Amino acid sequence: MEKKGKLIIFSAPSGSGKSTLIQYLMQQGLPLSFSVSATSRQPRGNEQNGKDYYFMSIDEFREHIGNGDFLEYEEVYPGKYYGTLKCEIERLRESNRHVIFDVDVVGGLNIKRFYGNDALSIFIKPPSVDVLHERLVKRGTDAPEVITTRIAKAVQELSYAPRFDKVVVNDTLENAQKQVLELVTNFINE
Repeated sequence: MEKKGKLIIFSAPSGSGKSTLIQYLMQQGLPLSFSVSATSRQPRGNEQNGKDYYFMSIDEFREHIGNGDFLEYEEVYPGKYYGTLKCEIERLRESNRHVIFDVDVVGGLNIKRFYGNDALSIFIKPPSVDVLHERLVKRGTDAPEVITTRIAKAVQELSYAPRFDKVVVNDTLENAQKQVLELVTNFINE
């Protein structure tokens, strides 16, 4: 039987540095492919359809839910769905690529439960909620009331950290990069 690619799941509160760490990993020459999630939210900044997300209307997203097309999905904020299309994951795994996920905590745990030992779940934790707040403000992409909502959600998400295979505290970017590179390299070489 042909060996399929493994899955590496990253979850974290918004502003923890998860996307930055994933970008770093993708530049290390490992046989990794990024799982492009679907979302019903509007693109931010320079985000592109099919590269950053598959952008869909709420109705399109709900139609895919009804068809059973998602490995996992979540209504993260009212009317803002995020999900992972099954066909996307299997396409990548069949080509013997290891798939990296950037998903919310519930989705991450669902993917881990579905794939078991073929998946490694990593939770990226900010040094503190105060540092997280600072990072979100500095990012400059969200209004103050959105940041307040994200912080409240982050506090809840942090309670999920012990349920992940590994927890990496992103205190300094260099340390976090070193840790995730080691974890992922060891996992895909097992």
